[in-house]
Amino acid sequence: MFKLSDSVRFRRSATGLLLIVAPLLQLIAMLVDPGTWGDDRESVSYGDNPALAQLQSVLYHWSWILLPVAIIGVLHVARRRGAVLGHIGGAFSVLGFLALSGMLMIDPVEWYLGQRNTPDQAAKIFDEIFNLPGIVFGFQMPWIFLGPIGAGLVVFALRRAGFAPWWVVGTILLGWWIGFLIPYGPVLIPFWAAPVAGFGYLGVKVLKMTDAEWISYYPSAAPGVTTPDSYAKTTA
Repeated sequence: MFKLSDSVRFRRSATGLLLIVAPLLQLIAMLVDPGTWGDDRESVSYGDNPALAQLQSVLYHWSWILLPVAIIGVLHVARRRGAVLGHIGGAFSVLGFLALSGMLMIDPVEWYLGQRNTPDQAAKIFDEIFNLPGIVFGFQMPWIFLGPIGAGLVVFALRRAGFAPWWVVGTILLGWWIGFLIPYGPVLIPFWAAPVAGFGYLGVKVLKMTDAEWISYYPSAAPGVTTPDSYAKTTA
């Protein structure tokens, strides 16, 4: 499936697999997160099960690292229609999800503070550190909102391109625009499960495409037709 010398098949396969895997990792992270089921103060819940606390951080990290890669990859099918919207959404997705991933380094700090202080003391120290203006603007606001916004814009672009049905648009918006506003806990699980279905559908659709179908989205190629010249241009 992954042949490094074949740019068409490699990019198509990588895009399809990451569209499936990245949102699934996020859902699994939430399911194993002690904070989902325990005390909403992470300095407390992480202390209840440090191993699962570390696992959820790793899973979230890789989910939010891989998802923008998948999103940039699937923008290939929006070359003719929805390109402007897709480019804006893709840029937002990269900036936003990488910012979210970077914030996961907060997790071991909360665990460390919780192991050495009372919950109130840990919260006070944490706020003093992470509410500094440079930390807030440099790592949090408004960047963390760009990921969900970008994912929504991209799926609208894919809909405009005729690649994503409306139910896929709905599942991704449900998870990233509505779910992002819901307090963290078990009630959020179905909202973060919804994008798994939406992105997963897109991933399977990409994996089922032939190389010729993938190539047909290049503006220089006739739809559904692969020629030696058009193939050479895409693999150069």
